[in-house]
Amino acid sequence: MQADQQQEPPAEFEFRGSASEYFGIWIVNLLLSLLTFGIYSAWAKVRTKKYFYQNTYVAGRSFDYHATGLQILIGRIIVIAGIVAYTILGAIPLVNLAMLLGLVFLIPYLLVRSLRFQARMSSWSNVRFDFQGSWGSAAANYFLYPLLAALTAYTTWPFVTRSVQRFHVNGHTFGQTKMSFDSPIGPFYKAFLCAALWVIVGLSALLAIVGVNVGTLEAFKSLESGDADIAALMIILSLYGFLIVVMVPALIIYHAMVRNTVYNYTILGDGHRFYSDVSALHLLWISVSNAVVVGVTLGLMLPWAHVRRVRYLANHTTFIPSGPLDDFVGDVSAQVSAIGDAYGDIEGFDIGIAV
Repeated sequence: MQADQQQEPPAEFEFRGSASEYFGIWIVNLLLSLLTFGIYSAWAKVRTKKYFYQNTYVAGRSFDYHATGLQILIGRIIVIAGIVAYTILGAIPLVNLAMLLGLVFLIPYLLVRSLRFQARMSSWSNVRFDFQGSWGSAAANYFLYPLLAALTAYTTWPFVTRSVQRFHVNGHTFGQTKMSFDSPIGPFYKAFLCAALWVIVGLSALLAIVGVNVGTLEAFKSLESGDADIAALMIILSLYGFLIVVMVPALIIYHAMVRNTVYNYTILGDGHRFYSDVSALHLLWISVSNAVVVGVTLGLMLPWAHVRRVRYLANHTTFIPSGPLDDFVGDVSAQVSAIGDAYGDIEGFDIGIAV
């Protein structure tokens, strides 16, 4: 009987929303945000998150998002007030220096608060998530480690990525069930090298283009001053555009491969696992074609593009329980009351940190 319990089938993620449904939410959010000069955008964000959370299912149970527009708005007001105060007081040299030093401590604190807020406002099967990462770990991962990687010409960036993902995953709990992540560095370097290869090929093509245009600069000298300036500007703009074509795909490839590694090495509780088999090239195709369609339609197909990408990621993500899923959820539900009182500590900071 115990052997049968351990053969619980994997539970695939599923997104049940549609582009037409989300378009209705999106267009209303957009219009109301414009009419209220951006104030309604806080409620728009909550409506959007609720739609995508509530339409994402695992084993027949959906996720949910519990924040309110007022919480998001208050958090934004606090952040905006801080920026205004910094701008005004920054004109005083000594005060500006003191505030810059203060930001070194404040930013990691806000990062942790944001992750905690997003976790505690999220649930699956009526069980809330939580985040207990520390300020020190946030400071190390977002300030110290990137600085050290820069000293190695970013050849050690995969170590930074692995550390950041470990900080995110290990800080999260589902109810009181801890999540853990650790993996060898090899998969991160594989992702890094694949992205770097794309950049090298793209930069090689860029240098070839620059070489051709540098050779034609002599011809520009014979043009009128205004015409030469316009021609030079067009070259610069085309080079910036090509850099975007090089760098954005590299980042998408890196993100897709890192995502697979993080999911495949994450453990929930005593052995519940996840699996992701996202194709980097397929995700790149989805991202590029989405951008083209959204651009051609002047943004009207943005809801379709968003739903298309979310559905692909969900369809390639699986939860692999180590025992009966109902028993697991029941155990977690019995434990979750211990963090109920902590919700009163939420301050509404939300700066969009992706986990």
